[in-house]
Amino acid sequence: MVREIYEHELGELLELYTHLHESGVPDDSDNLKNTWRRIMSDPSHHIIVCEENGRIVSSCVCVIIPNLTRNVRPYAFVENVVTHSDFRGRGYATACLDYAKEIAEKENCYKIMLLTGSKSEATLSFYKNAGYNCTDKTAFIMWL
Repeated sequence: MVREIYEHELGELLELYTHLHESGVPDDSDNLKNTWRRIMSDPSHHIIVCEENGRIVSSCVCVIIPNLTRNVRPYAFVENVVTHSDFRGRGYATACLDYAKEIAEKENCYKIMLLTGSKSEATLSFYKNAGYNCTDKTAFIMWL
């Protein structure tokens, strides 16, 4: 089942993120709690999860960003696409991305952007098969 996350599922999400690039779950700090509260109260910030047998096995984030160009249409940014390593290859991440696309369409977005740090041909093919392309734009990142 694909849906948006519930507030009480932060711990489970953080555990899932260890299958992304995190080396562990962050400490239960005031910063973590405040950030979670801000995310959960922001109607433009969507954390999408896919669950199997009551367990979150895949997720992505979709943020809707207001915009003054393209006839004042917003755009969506997708980040933190992850599937638990024991559940990969079953279509769960694709289902999360499809849900993000539904949100973007409902919000009248003119595009969805997604960045990946992966150079794996399997990962790049996955995103291409999900409808994304890597030829229209060039991405630059400045790490802070």
